Amino acid sequence: MIPYRKHVLICTNRRDPDNPKGSCANSGSEAICEAFKKELHARGLKGQMRANSSGCLDQCAHGPTVVVYPDAVWYQVKSPAEVKEIVEQHLIGDQPVERLRLK
Repeated sequence: MIPYRKHVLICTNRRDPDNPKGSCANSGSEAICEAFKKELHARGLKGQMRANSSGCLDQCAHGPTVVVYPDAVWYQVKSPAEVKEIVEQHLIGDQPVERLRLK
């Protein structure tokens, strides 16, 4: 049995600011991770869905990177403001947010 209907992984990998690959943490992913956790909790979805930080998802050039499983939908999330849209449209409504998808 899968314990969660949806599992959101948010890259919070941190590299030296001078690293040419960049890093999601240096682009604000820690705040994005917290926004996902707060939004899921506020909507009473704790236990049904989970959001947590992850190590490098190897999409550094696109960061901050978020992936939703079991759907295997990858997002480029630039700010915590975009989190609510992903939660409403994708996690609850089962429709990925096309404008934020990595392709």
